Amino acid sequence: MQYFPLFVDTQGLRVLIVGGGEVAARKLDLLARTVAEISLIAPDICDEIQTKSLSRAVTLIHREAVDADMPGWDLVYLATDIDALNQSLAAAAKAGGALVNVVDSPDDCDFITPSIVDRGRLVVAISTAGAAPVFARQIRAKLEAMLPASLSPLLNFVASRRDDVQHKLPSGKARRVFWERFFHFNGERFDSQTELCYDLSFNNVATPGELLLLRQDIHAELLPLAVVPLLQRLDAVYAEVELPETLNELLRRDASRGKLPRLSELSQAIQRGERMLIYADSATISQLRAHFPEARYVQPGAL
Repeated sequence: MQYFPLFVDTQGLRVLIVGGGEVAARKLDLLARTVAEISLIAPDICDEIQTKSLSRAVTLIHREAVDADMPGWDLVYLATDIDALNQSLAAAAKAGGALVNVVDSPDDCDFITPSIVDRGRLVVAISTAGAAPVFARQIRAKLEAMLPASLSPLLNFVASRRDDVQHKLPSGKARRVFWERFFHFNGERFDSQTELCYDLSFNNVATPGELLLLRQDIHAELLPLAVVPLLQRLDAVYAEVELPETLNELLRRDASRGKLPRLSELSQAIQRGERMLIYADSATISQLRAHFPEARYVQPGAL
C-alpha cells in the first residue's frame, strides 16, 4: 500500500492550516476534535472558521502566509486556491521538517486525510489513496449507518473498567475471553443493562478449545463470511507451508505461528482451551478430521 494508516497522538502536536475558505474550514472541523495546537493563516477567513475558533482554541492570523511561516510545525495543511503559492509553501514546510498535505494535489502530499467515522474512542478511517474520494465517502456513509452513537459511551465504559479486569484476570487470554463474552452479552448498546453484562462476563471465563481445519488448496476468498470471526480469535496457526497473504489478512495478527505439532500436543492444547487453525494438504486434513471429529472443517460456502 502507498499510504500506511497510522493513528497519531495529537497531544502537543503543532498544526498549521493555510487558507480561509470552505476547504480549510473542513480541515479545521476535523482537527478541532483533537487536542493538537492549531494555527490558521489567511487574509480572509470565512464565517465557519470564525465560529469554530470561538468554540476551540485556534490561533487565527489574518494575512498572507509566507515561506518564513513554515518552519516549526509538525503538520501543515495548504488549502489556498493558488497552486504556485501552495507549492512554494509546501517546499518551505518540508524543508522545516513538517509533514505536508496540499489539498487536491496528492503528488505534493506527504500524507492524506482519510474519510473518518468518529465514535469517540472508536475511529474508522477509509482511504482510496486519493484515487476515488467519492467512493470513500460512500463507504463512510454505510459505516455511519452501521455503527450506533451508543458506541462512544460504551467504549468510555470499557476504558474505565480495563484496570479492574486486569486486576481480576491476570492472564491475557482470560481477559480476551472476558471481553468477548461482554460484547456477546451486551452488544453495541450502552444502557442500564451494561453494568450487569459486565458482572456476568466474569462467570466461567474458561472456554473449551477449538480446532479449525483448512486445506491449503482452498482459496481464502472463497471462505464463508461466518468463518472470519473465528479466524480473528485464534491463539495459534499451524502450517507446513507459507500462508498466502489473502489468508493472513483474515487472521488475528498476534496469533502465534508454527509448524504442525504432534497429535498429542494438539489434544493437550484443546484441553487447555487453545483456539487453533491447521492449514495443511488434503491428506493431513483427512487424518486430523478422523482423529478430531469435533474439529471444524472449513470449506467454501460452509462451516
